[in-house]
Amino acid sequence: MTKVLVVDDDFMVAKLHSRYVSALDGFTVVGVAHSGAEALRAAERLRPDLVLLDIYLPDMDGIAVLRGLRAAEERDGSRVSVDALFITAARDAGVIRAALRAGALHYLIKPFNQGALQEQLRHIASLRTRLAGLGEARQEDVDHIFGTRPPGSRALPKGLAAHTADLVEGVLRRHKDGLSATECADAGALSRVSARRYLEYFAETGRAEISLRYGGTGRPERRYRWIG
Repeated sequence: MTKVLVVDDDFMVAKLHSRYVSALDGFTVVGVAHSGAEALRAAERLRPDLVLLDIYLPDMDGIAVLRGLRAAEERDGSRVSVDALFITAARDAGVIRAALRAGALHYLIKPFNQGALQEQLRHIASLRTRLAGLGEARQEDVDHIFGTRPPGSRALPKGLAAHTADLVEGVLRRHKDGLSATECADAGALSRVSARRYLEYFAETGRAEISLRYGGTGRPERRYRWIG
C-alpha cells in the first residue's frame, strides 16, 4: 500500500484529490496539509511514500517544501526517501525545470480529471515495483524508469514488435515459476510459434532462463522463467 500525503492550500481541491487517490487500489491517503510548514510537519510524523504537492502555498512554494523534505532525509539516514508528484496550475517552464531538479517524479497541470491523476499514480507504483525488484539494472531498465526512450523505440530483432514483447514479458512476470511456450501463448492470446519467438529472444538476451522438463517420451518441454 502506497501512503500518500496530499498538499494543497485549497481545502476543496485537497479533498477532491484525496478522493481520487483513495479510489485507486494500492493507495491510501494518510494525511492532508494546506501549507508548506504543515506539509513538512505531516511528512515528519506520517512518513508517506508519496507527496502530491502544489506549487502555490501560503507560506512557501512547493519546490521549497520538496527541498525541505530532501534536507530532512539527508539529516536522518534512517528516513526513507519520499517521492513527489506536483499537481499545480503553474505553467512556467522555469518552475517546471526547478521541480524536476528538486527531484519530482512528474508534474501534472491543473485542471485534470480523475483518470489523469490515477494514470500517474499507476505509473509511479510501477516504477516503485520495478526498482524494488532490481538488483542490478540494465540500460533498458534505466530507460524505462527515467522515461528517456519512448515506447516502441527499443531495438528488437526484425519481425518482433515492442507491444507484443511487452505482452509476453507481462505474462512471464506473472508466472514466477515459469511456463512453456504453449502456456504463454494461451495466457497472451498468441500463437504458439509467436510466443516461442519472443520467449527465445528473452532467453538469448539474458532476461529469461530456460529449463527442461522431461516427461514420458519425445523431446523434453522447454520452460521459460523471467529473471530480468
